[in-house]
Amino acid sequence: MTDNKEKIYFAGGCFWCLEAIFQKLRGVEKITSGYIGGTTKSPSYKEVSTGKTGYIEAIEIIFDPKIITLDDLLAVFFTAHDPTSKDRQGGDVGPQYRSAIYFTSQNQKTTIEKFIKKLTANQIFDKPILTELKPFKIFYPAEDYHQNYYLQNRYKNPYCLLVINPKIKKLKKSFSHLLKSQ
Repeated sequence: MTDNKEKIYFAGGCFWCLEAIFQKLRGVEKITSGYIGGTTKSPSYKEVSTGKTGYIEAIEIIFDPKIITLDDLLAVFFTAHDPTSKDRQGGDVGPQYRSAIYFTSQNQKTTIEKFIKKLTANQIFDKPILTELKPFKIFYPAEDYHQNYYLQNRYKNPYCLLVINPKIKKLKKSFSHLLKSQ
């Protein structure tokens, strides 16, 4: 990336949730919801929703590592979802909701491996971390109506009120030092 910006791809349940959380962080310059990990070209939400395409709902994060570190992003990621749950996050069930990180450099891979090793050594979770760690290949942005979903629907969609709002409240409590000024 130019200007020392980096990209990383996180999957941990519904992309609406992750997008809403990571948009609030200092140093995160852009979030795009989309699909990663499958093999067909240009998958649609309808196709990915079947759980049969190999794709995962994910977010592409463009961030400035001079403002927010990869370790900080990982801390938020591993707090924002259950990395020990196979093919589900809460009521979102299916392989399209599995936990995964797609790295874009060897340095990212090493940092992620160390972070997961530390979480495991410190027994942060009661069960093994199932987050897949894979090299980035291709990412397809989701349809326009999925972009900035929470910001556009937070008062209209019960999912935003019941699922995303508690995650944002947890983010504000645990990571206030990383939040953009309001």
